Amino acid sequence: MNYTAGQYEVIVIGAGHAGCEAALAAARMGCDTLLLTINLDMVAFMPCNPSIGGPAKGHVVREIDALGGEMGRNIDKTFIQLRMLNTGKGPAVHALRAQADKFLYQHTMKETIEKQEKLTLRQGMVEELIVEDGMCVGVTTKTGAQYFGKSIVLTTGTYLRGKVIMGDLMYESGPNNQQPSVKLSESLKQLGFDLVRFKTGTPPRVQKETIDFSKMEIQPGDEQPKYFSYETEPFAREQLPCWLTYTSGDTHEIINNNLHRAPMFSGAIEGTGPRYCPSIEDKIVRFSDKPKHQIFLEPEGRHTSEYYVQGLSTSMPEEVQLEILRSIPGLENVKMMRTGYAIEYDAVVPTQLWPSLETKRIQGLFTAGQINGTSGYEEAAGQGIMAGINAARKVQGKDPVVLDRSQGYIGVLIDDLVTKGTSEPYRLLTSRAEYRLLLRHDNADLRLTPIGYEIGLIAQQRYDKFLHKKATVAAEIDRLKSTKLRPEPNVQKLLTDAGTVPLNNAVDMITLLRRPEITYNELVELAPSPFELDDEMKEQVEIQIKYEGYIEKQLIHVERLSKMEKKKLPEDLKYAEIHGLANEAKQRLSQIRPISIGQASRISGVTPADISILLVYLEQYNKMAAARG
Repeated sequence: MNYTAGQYEVIVIGAGHAGCEAALAAARMGCDTLLLTINLDMVAFMPCNPSIGGPAKGHVVREIDALGGEMGRNIDKTFIQLRMLNTGKGPAVHALRAQADKFLYQHTMKETIEKQEKLTLRQGMVEELIVEDGMCVGVTTKTGAQYFGKSIVLTTGTYLRGKVIMGDLMYESGPNNQQPSVKLSESLKQLGFDLVRFKTGTPPRVQKETIDFSKMEIQPGDEQPKYFSYETEPFAREQLPCWLTYTSGDTHEIINNNLHRAPMFSGAIEGTGPRYCPSIEDKIVRFSDKPKHQIFLEPEGRHTSEYYVQGLSTSMPEEVQLEILRSIPGLENVKMMRTGYAIEYDAVVPTQLWPSLETKRIQGLFTAGQINGTSGYEEAAGQGIMAGINAARKVQGKDPVVLDRSQGYIGVLIDDLVTKGTSEPYRLLTSRAEYRLLLRHDNADLRLTPIGYEIGLIAQQRYDKFLHKKATVAAEIDRLKSTKLRPEPNVQKLLTDAGTVPLNNAVDMITLLRRPEITYNELVELAPSPFELDDEMKEQVEIQIKYEGYIEKQLIHVERLSKMEKKKLPEDLKYAEIHGLANEAKQRLSQIRPISIGQASRISGVTPADISILLVYLEQYNKMAAARG
């Protein structure tokens, strides 16, 4: 028996990393918001590795923070290790990674949600969407409770028809033995959505006291860590190390001898797995010429003995998993606390979404996270904040916020999903971004904080601090342009010690800083700045000056392509009737229904010749529309 349980403006289904960001964003933008989840004890749970960040992923966390989201603040409160990766390379690929206290992370996020005004957290299994006249207006739970709202956001993760697989053992389950969501998947099918079957996995967890760390290489955190959130002030915290070991010849032999028992190869697994995070058995088969693979031992928290065995994701039978573990140096006597497993789940084909993450088929229904075919907490959270923002703006009668590919990795992620789709769990990589030098870890605030402020997620005090930083950096760059250094002994000594050519004539400081051997901190010792610059400001000055030429080239390219993005395509354009378009282009354009010429140009199967025809047609279309008034 169904009954009306409440009326809200925004309803978010699922309290994983996408759902938390979506619900917080909507509530902070002033919408009365309901966050429904199967189990209140699993809010912001990390079913896989207890970490946040890494290449491209760390960039996304900084972007979420720059927009006013929560993931960066939450990991800064709960990390047990922080480490900047790729420091030997250029700033475009510098990436911050944090080990989380897994349990503290979820409890801290849950507390933040519980204290957020206009946000109600409620336990309930959603089984059906309520749709009226092509508009999603509410949800029905297993208990018959019906909640009504103006925007609905689906962030169901890997729960849709979830099935855990471990050797010959298979059973319906969400991650970590939680209830799966079966009927909601059926509801989506009945509403006409195309679903795909994907698979992901997790490795076993082992007991700290049974690990021999003396046979492993220590991986400490940074002595002076940087943080994910622009709001975090430096503070002292003891960090816990991770440890590196490798698979052995025995490991590979055990796996090869048991491939007939591996669901990956026996046909038991139907779903497509992640290319960039394969199981250990998949790695051994695919890279058979490689004598060993890296294995990282990562603590799951300060107050637990559980260690996560990164690099050993597997769905082998339990006894085989233990045999594999004990073949690895340092784990010869290890005790396994949790068994690794694979999990299959349903995902929505993401080309059924607009770039706002609203579904094309049903108005008012948004999807975000692994339901859209992605993998990773960060990709989920990035989609979550955008879905929450746009769900709230729909309620408020405002245009959606869509980040383009030059504004953020979040823009790259969503554009790839809705334009190209994905045939496997999508993972964000720095190589997917054509404007990597613009989308750096260090400048996420310069790119996105004005947007966060405009939509109401960045407070005035934080925005004023941002404006001060921006103005200080600009003023210091102007000072370096106008300040000249002469070939005096202290200047010549600095240049000689740095291994660069001494001066013959007076040179402005900005020219000297462009030399690869010279750092900003060294240079300002010769002519100290009258401005008070913190470390982030100094970093920004140095990067903007040293990479000015490359940045300028990318900006010119962005400006050229932005003209294509500004040429908007009508939603109801009948591509099948456009004379001259190739048949494949007609089919793909009709399926994707791009919002701009720029998006149309990125659709697989649409050629430059098709775009030329489309531009001519669009010009004629606009003239006719203008004539009709």
